[in-house]
Amino acid sequence: MALGRGLGALIEDAAIDSTKNSNEEHVSHVVRELVNEIEVDKIDLNPYQPRTHFDENALQELSDSILKLGVIQPITVRALDGRYQLISGERRLRAVKLAGLKTIPAFTRTADDQGMLEMALVENIQREDLNAIEVAISYQRLIDECALTQETLAERVGKKRATVTNYMRLLRLPAEIQVGISESKISMGHARALVNVDDTSLQLSIYNKIINEDLSVRKVEELVRDSQNHKAPKASKPKSSTLAESEIMLHEHLTNKLGLRADVKPGGKGDGKIVISYNNPDELDLILEKFIKIEE
Repeated sequence: MALGRGLGALIEDAAIDSTKNSNEEHVSHVVRELVNEIEVDKIDLNPYQPRTHFDENALQELSDSILKLGVIQPITVRALDGRYQLISGERRLRAVKLAGLKTIPAFTRTADDQGMLEMALVENIQREDLNAIEVAISYQRLIDECALTQETLAERVGKKRATVTNYMRLLRLPAEIQVGISESKISMGHARALVNVDDTSLQLSIYNKIINEDLSVRKVEELVRDSQNHKAPKASKPKSSTLAESEIMLHEHLTNKLGLRADVKPGGKGDGKIVISYNNPDELDLILEKFIKIEE
């Protein structure tokens, strides 16, 4: 499914513009890319792909999604001896083959100049007409294909690392929601709230509710908090562990005001502990940034 004007066209424009503004002695040629449908049988896997295991159930889910919605994020290949070599997107390629499709949308690299590719992508991101998914895909490409860390990427594009992380987290959302973002059915604010929902079916349920009832971002955030607060407890707690009013207020403040998944666990003698959960280093960085802001 095409996103806006298509990342390929935007990257090509950005690369050409960058060439006009660069010293000709340092830029001898331009990385030109197009998004085309390529026959999957003509694509060879990358021999340097470190990933060797692909979850079969997850691949089947992605394959089903592709049959319904198409490939949201094109793979990247390079022309090589009349065929194509995969640079990134093996999971998507496998899912397309599993779906029985004969072609897949791909960015085709026709010149292997890493510096120019990075320049084109960075300038592409600065465009005002990109939607949030296109920005997220560009960020992901810079990390995958230009070997950048999130911290270095943030410096390149002039954004805070938390901002970069927030965009990239959108790519974890189900394909249907990603399409909704790219088609402006929901805003970035709606999407950021949905990312905090662990259950895919619940994400889709809230997404459809946003569209059908024209919910505000604030209302969606309330729905997400309610869904987190009303999860069934794993085990019944003794009366001595019942949350006091002050503990409830603390829990609500951490969850509602800061957007953190936090549990307040009282002990039996007036003591207790606060547990703030995160799934990866990027989410930990976001938590640290929130507390830094509080201190400032």
